[in-house]
Amino acid sequence: MVTYSSMNRPPIELDSFHHIYNRGVDKRIIFNDDHDRRCFILYLQVLNNMDIASPNTFEKLERKAKNLTPSEQLINIVAFYLMPNHFHLLLHERTEGGISKFMHRLSTAYTMFFNQKTGRTGALFEGRFKSKLIDSDAYLLKVIDYIHLNPQKIKPLNLYPWSSYADYCNKNVYEKVLNRDILREFTTVPNDHASWLATQKEISGIDHLTIDDNDR
Repeated sequence: MVTYSSMNRPPIELDSFHHIYNRGVDKRIIFNDDHDRRCFILYLQVLNNMDIASPNTFEKLERKAKNLTPSEQLINIVAFYLMPNHFHLLLHERTEGGISKFMHRLSTAYTMFFNQKTGRTGALFEGRFKSKLIDSDAYLLKVIDYIHLNPQKIKPLNLYPWSSYADYCNKNVYEKVLNRDILREFTTVPNDHASWLATQKEISGIDHLTIDDNDR
């Protein structure tokens, strides 16, 4: 088993999966409204490009998002969800240093967007992102289930739009953000994801791979 924190972070190996988490400094809200959430998800898409610079307006961000190809990506984004004061991602290291570069871009760009919008200054997130290596293919599907089940704390899963759950139910809401094809090499995702999740209310054996407020 390999786990680590932001204070003692070994190099991330190619072709490995990582459960990523960060939250607002002092547990503050980081998504005030749907516009914030939409911007963050567009950043997930746009800043995953190998060579792109961060767009400095939301309009430029939307234009950039329409012209990217998967072959140019730093990482594979496998699953995600956003909550009012934190987010979770499941990422696959596609290029050397890809996850670290992507997360630096994401936190910097979104902090600049949020601070400009709200008139605040300073850090938005509580330090560097936290990460857990998925240390076994057997755990990969369980971590996806964990990520998709979390929003049910505030809303039924089929009514919560700010996660990759709908895409796993074949809705293709965030198909330009996600790359689920990589999973075929490592695990089998049930075709009827909604029915599968209904049987997974208790997810055991992955405490060392999950990250929540109790870990911090």
